[in-house]
Amino acid sequence: MNRNRVAGRKHPAKAPLEDVTPLVPQGLRVGAALSWRFLVLIGALYVVIWLMGYFAHVVIPLAIALLLAALMAPGVAKLVEYRVPRGLAAAIVMIGGIAVVGGVLTFVISEFTTGLPELQRQVNQSLEQIRDWLVNGPLHLRVEQIQGYLDSIIETLKANQSAITSGALTTAATIGEVLTGLLLTIFILIFFLYDGEGIWRFTVRGVPAGVRDRVDVAGRRGFSSLVSYVRATAAVAVFDAVGIGIGLWIVDVPLFVPLAALVFLTAFIPIIGALLAGTVAVLIALVANGFVTALIVLAIVVGVMQIESHVLQPWLLGRAVKLHPLAVVLAIAVGLIAAGIAGALLSVPLLAVLNAGIRSLVAPAESDPDEVEVLDDTGSVPGAENGGLPGDNRS
Repeated sequence: MNRNRVAGRKHPAKAPLEDVTPLVPQGLRVGAALSWRFLVLIGALYVVIWLMGYFAHVVIPLAIALLLAALMAPGVAKLVEYRVPRGLAAAIVMIGGIAVVGGVLTFVISEFTTGLPELQRQVNQSLEQIRDWLVNGPLHLRVEQIQGYLDSIIETLKANQSAITSGALTTAATIGEVLTGLLLTIFILIFFLYDGEGIWRFTVRGVPAGVRDRVDVAGRRGFSSLVSYVRATAAVAVFDAVGIGIGLWIVDVPLFVPLAALVFLTAFIPIIGALLAGTVAVLIALVANGFVTALIVLAIVVGVMQIESHVLQPWLLGRAVKLHPLAVVLAIAVGLIAAGIAGALLSVPLLAVLNAGIRSLVAPAESDPDEVEVLDDTGSVPGAENGGLPGDNRS
């Protein structure tokens, strides 16, 4: 009986667990939700950046080819307008562009080679003047002391000969990688110029059909922004080269023509490119013409850089790609830290493309993000014949 009573006895039901969510402050819940989403976003970005670094030998040539395509695509489109076959137009523009770049590099190298003996003579004179100043100037150093310093430098070089040799081997390997990347860049550029429209259409097919048209428009606006960026950067590079070159010619610095050409090539890295080339010009002026001339050259370089930073960069780049100068500087710094010179070169155009594309995506479907560009009846961005996708057959 006791057993049945026990078996038939009702056990007390467990109390339901209380929901403690209302007890958590609203701010804490929102902060926690934002935090884990932020961590997921940072993790995804880290994976993307790691993959880009792992495949850098492919990503960098691909990005440079896209930059060159943005520079050359308007020329190809213009030739197509004159009923030149697209393959022939791409070949003409590409061969012409390679010829121009190769001609500039050949000119710079030949001018440096031609002016090197005169530069060596001026350097020797400057070294003699420095040595005379060390002996007869306020320091009153003895010749034996100077020779002792030179001997210590030579001994240091001998002691680090293995490190110097390994560095030379590393440089040789780097040159091989650069040549391989150059060939890959040219190969990719051929297809971008010839069939860029087809490549883009194939890429857009991977996007869900509901947003495919908007992604297509955003991509075209991004490439149009890239074309504008390349044009503005070329204009800034010409100004830097002409301004610094004229200044070097006035103060009679040797090799002023190849130095101006070097400024033009390096100016495609915004802000810091022309500064690096200007530093080379200041050093050459120092060893060849003396301290006073070097100060004058430094003033010229600083003046040109001030005009570039405060007038040309905000006006040209601001109007072309709608980027704030602070965003340009921060993008260059981040790119330089993440990927060195290649990162500094590619960070600003990447930011320009993302800015134009994201502005297009977040804008209402029937409106224009910049209130300037509007789509024509074909759905392409105005000026597509000058700034559309490489290989775009639409007018």
